[in-house]
Amino acid sequence: MRIVLTILMYAGVVVFLIPYFRGTITTSAMFLIFGAGFAVLCGLLRCYLTEGDCGRVHHTGRDW
Repeated sequence: MRIVLTILMYAGVVVFLIPYFRGTITTSAMFLIFGAGFAVLCGLLRCYLTEGDCGRVHHTGRDW
């Protein structure tokens, strides 16, 4: 689940950046809004649904 949401989050960033690559920033407001919203939504869902996965630290007894 975490990997899928990460991929979708980056896909939203790509959709957000499409107008910049095309050079049509002023006429592609929907790409900007949809891409940014989708990236933020997937990022928040990733944090909310996988809460606790990122914070796990496995202590090996070694202090480097």
